[in-house]
Amino acid sequence: MTEKIKADLCVIGAGSGGLSIAAGAAQMGADVVLLERDKMGGDCLNYGCVPSKSLLAAGHAAHSARTASRFGVKVAEPVIDHRAVRDHVRGVIAAIAPHDSQERFEGLGVRVIREEGRFIGPRTVAAGEYEITAKRTIIATGSSPSVPPIPGLADRPYFTNETIFDNEQPIEHLLVIGGGPIGLEMAQAHARLGAKVTVLEGLKALGNDDPELAGIVKQRLAAEGVPIHEGAQVKSVAGMAGRLTVETEIDGAARAFQGSHLLVAVGRSPNLDKLDLAAAGIETGRGGILVDARLRTTNKKVFAVGDAAEGYKFTHIAGYQAGIVIRNVLFRLPAKVDYRAIPWVTYTAPELAQVGLTEQAARARHGDITVLRASFADNDRARAEGETHGLLKVMTTRKGVVVGASMVGEKAGELIQSWCLPIAKGLKIKDVAGLILPYPTLGEINKRAAGSYYTPSLFSDRTRRIVRFLLSFG
Repeated sequence: MTEKIKADLCVIGAGSGGLSIAAGAAQMGADVVLLERDKMGGDCLNYGCVPSKSLLAAGHAAHSARTASRFGVKVAEPVIDHRAVRDHVRGVIAAIAPHDSQERFEGLGVRVIREEGRFIGPRTVAAGEYEITAKRTIIATGSSPSVPPIPGLADRPYFTNETIFDNEQPIEHLLVIGGGPIGLEMAQAHARLGAKVTVLEGLKALGNDDPELAGIVKQRLAAEGVPIHEGAQVKSVAGMAGRLTVETEIDGAARAFQGSHLLVAVGRSPNLDKLDLAAAGIETGRGGILVDARLRTTNKKVFAVGDAAEGYKFTHIAGYQAGIVIRNVLFRLPAKVDYRAIPWVTYTAPELAQVGLTEQAARARHGDITVLRASFADNDRARAEGETHGLLKVMTTRKGVVVGASMVGEKAGELIQSWCLPIAKGLKIKDVAGLILPYPTLGEINKRAAGSYYTPSLFSDRTRRIVRFLLSFG
């Protein structure tokens, strides 16, 4: 027998965005129903951010041991216990999981139903033996790995980012299809954990980032023994477990690559196919559900956030969007998204980070811009730690307003955060140049770049003439 439920909010999906909305709304007094067909915590906790960074940490530890001799510390070649590495990844997930658990959310007053939701009307969602009619519904169903229709792939074993973290056996040679952030992060992690790795990218690796800075990352991977073949159009996959062959075409010539294992990392697709969106009058685009600046779908009683919505696909964006939805749904405020200061990071070594506009995008939007540059090689802390391979670029308008920052280098994901506030608030470069920062820190690179904005005028012939004139008065 079907149980009919009336609620203020029905949230479909217990990933980053859905959980943030459910928790916030329930604690503010709303009656919330949360639907989740799979694991609480969604992709980020179970298959994405958390396990990938945990695996990267293991790879970093192995690499640090191998390269310790540069500091005068001699360490034997590290022995990789692949089962222990897998257990480390699982342990990190397990430590975070209680925060996203069903028990915690029920304790907050959320009614959690572990069923798949689908629309049966503009305001009603069916989930197993339940029908939920809500004043507002939020779609936060996340995404799944995209698997292209490559001939032979379906009949061979392969990893995606949802399965590779369960591996506990040594990998002899990992072939990675896809040179985006996921592909390169996993390529470097496995190479540092002892595997031979080859990356096959159909276009340009890290194609959404600044080409100059992306080139530095690719150079580092090549130096660590990870070749990246760009323009490699995958034609087919053949062979068997442990002996796989990927047939490609590069510059019009056929080329085959052999490996023991295969990782498919060509992006992700929003989980929308089971929702029956047409029943609710909700339209989709190429990248997900169409939403307006308030994150409303074409059905104004339904919102979409995170990977389910068309636009940026980052965990922190889903969290930001949750706040926009809360203000719209609970307080009836016409809050709109502002994506001027969106940051993203690729967690390779060195890290590649971006906030706001890239140089190319800044030129397209503002025309005449100033590009400020600062090198990690000129930073004393980077010298002390032997991490001088990196560069910062800051983009400003003619009037000195900061509109973007791109960085590659040690801890770039942490350092780029200094530019989030100036870009979000439309501050000028002088607001950063005037800061007092501790010495020696990597963060000084931000002040160095900001200060360089004034170098042409400060050390000009005109300035020297003014100084000499003023000093002439004793």
